[in-house]
Amino acid sequence: MRRVSVLPVKFHGWLWASLFLWVAGFCMATQARAESAADISRDARAALERLYQQEPKTRVLGEKAVAVLVFPSILKGGLLVGAESGDGALIRHGKVQAYYNITAVSFGLQAGAQKFGYALFFMNEAALKFLDQSDGWSLGSGPTLVMVDESYAASITTTTLTQDVYAVPFGGQGLMAGVGLQGSKITSLNLN
Repeated sequence: MRRVSVLPVKFHGWLWASLFLWVAGFCMATQARAESAADISRDARAALERLYQQEPKTRVLGEKAVAVLVFPSILKGGLLVGAESGDGALIRHGKVQAYYNITAVSFGLQAGAQKFGYALFFMNEAALKFLDQSDGWSLGSGPTLVMVDESYAASITTTTLTQDVYAVPFGGQGLMAGVGLQGSKITSLNLN
């Protein structure tokens, strides 16, 4: 008598469930993208101001940056396969200049959902030009990118800002730990 393992069937079920959740999440993110430019602008400005209030040292980044790309609400979810997506606004000289989307797909042991935001502080024109001219910026390539956590934020001064781009993840309670940009891609949105 031949023995049949049940494990592949269970795994197969988890794989389909994971794929379903990923597709559902992607659809929700696509639906969320239907937000108007005015909504994204308003939310991005409000999120940046909240970040400055909750973490005053990040204001130094904003004062030195040539532009700030703010993703006020990124949704991340998955089960074995994860996906994240969110829309944001590029703020330069106090005005919204352009709109972008950030997406990522991840594989591995994961379950659940999370909502967070990012502020990317572009410290020089070359880094901003790279964003503008690339057909989708895969983070980790191109300009030097530094993740700012709570301890790093505490040490920020005008003399320590030497990198191209500083990425600051945040949630409802200020800086957010355990959020990474690896595998994320930023693409331009035509909302005008």
